[in-house]
Amino acid sequence: MNEAAFIVVLRESLEAILVVGLVYAWLAREGRRDALNWLWGGVAAGIALAVVLGAVLMGVGRWLTGDAQTLFQTAMSALAAALIVQMVAWMRRRGASFKRSMECDAMLCLSRSRLWGIATLVALAVAREGAETLVFLYGLGLAQWRGGQLTSFALAAGLGFVTAAACFVMLQWSSRRLAWRGFFRASEILLLLVAAGLWVAALERLMNLGWLPVGIDPLWDTSVWLDDGQGVGGLLASIAGYRAWPSSTLVLGYLCYWGLVYWWVGGQRPSHNVVEGAVS
Repeated sequence: MNEAAFIVVLRESLEAILVVGLVYAWLAREGRRDALNWLWGGVAAGIALAVVLGAVLMGVGRWLTGDAQTLFQTAMSALAAALIVQMVAWMRRRGASFKRSMECDAMLCLSRSRLWGIATLVALAVAREGAETLVFLYGLGLAQWRGGQLTSFALAAGLGFVTAAACFVMLQWSSRRLAWRGFFRASEILLLLVAAGLWVAALERLMNLGWLPVGIDPLWDTSVWLDDGQGVGGLLASIAGYRAWPSSTLVLGYLCYWGLVYWWVGGQRPSHNVVEGAVS
């Protein structure tokens, strides 16, 4: 799941960086550098809120045992998958107005001389992205990993954050509108594949608990051509939930997921000029 963790942290970190970049650029353009300390205070508060949520998630996961713990992890995997699909749909629908909305909120805070409003605005945005990231990572199996695996998981997440910062800088130097649009379109596809993997993990846990019938198992065997334990097949299994020996229930669940994605996301018109001119 390291590859999936990298993709999730990359996209979520980039969105948080965009929020901070948009507000910072607007404050600098308006000559309100006196509000920058409030901006950075909001960033710190948002990170702190996300850390608190992470501690709560890990605490609940460790407190539960047996089937209850498995059900909690199943719920988190399903929730993470739903949040990813919702996030992609929201960005497609509201992306074009996101920059303008952030600037209007910041202007309203300054017009009322409420600098704490700037801190709150940024804190909530950063905390939301951080909280979503933690839910996604928990759903990917962070709570079950120990030792070297946990270290590898953390390194993948850290690399995702560093890559997000690098992408932000590079895309600002490029042809902004086209570069950002292409990046977000590619990341949308990757995120939807990650959500599919999370959904598959949730279904498998439910079948292991006996809450879902397994059906025909396996429905087919493609391990000769694409083994899900190594190489490209292993990568697809880690990111998108590919299984070489799927049961009929798993296949049906996978088809239902992509049907829902087509209905929920496919009808949204792409609008990824959200960050054009984010930093001036």
